[in-house]
Amino acid sequence: MTTLARPATSSITLNAIAPITVRQYQQMIAHGILTPADQVELLEHWVVQKMPKSPEEHEGTLDLLGAALRAVVPSGWLIRMQQAIVLADSQPEPDFAIVRGNVRSFLTRHPGVEDVAVVIEVAGSSLLRDQRDKGRIYARAGLPVYWVVNLEVRQIEVYSQPSGPTAPGQPEPAYGAMTAYSVGQQVPLQLEQQTFYLAVADCLP
Repeated sequence: MTTLARPATSSITLNAIAPITVRQYQQMIAHGILTPADQVELLEHWVVQKMPKSPEEHEGTLDLLGAALRAVVPSGWLIRMQQAIVLADSQPEPDFAIVRGNVRSFLTRHPGVEDVAVVIEVAGSSLLRDQRDKGRIYARAGLPVYWVVNLEVRQIEVYSQPSGPTAPGQPEPAYGAMTAYSVGQQVPLQLEQQTFYLAVADCLP
């Protein structure tokens, strides 16, 4: 299994020497040991530094993709941007998660696997981590659909058919299918029995 990079920020150095549970991570946040300034997330029981982003390209893509999603996502679903979701071994903060609910559904808790329809990462410098490490984490959790907005080759990669957890000695968790959509195509967004379409060109800078 690939070892994820551990953070170097001073406020969490002492807590990064051993794996921690999701509950311990949440307590560290609640008690101010970790703050938003630390720019970290919990992945596979390790507190790790978030990958640096290109401010213009990454944030501009968030604006474009957010607008495209809001144009099609219907009532009953909530688009959350860079906010935590809770998995068995991780508390990542994906660029987008489309979850069942409304603005009041998650005032006292983070969404869990049962709430999430689609999780999305915008990948520039973080491409390898998003494709490999986040893909493994999301597939192990059983998140049904995972998009990687690949800025390097200007395409949206849609991963589906998560393996769920795998036994020791077996291949790592992974998605069984991936379809890439390029500029000039439309990417389907499946929300239960409804399918919506986004033009890839509208989602990319």
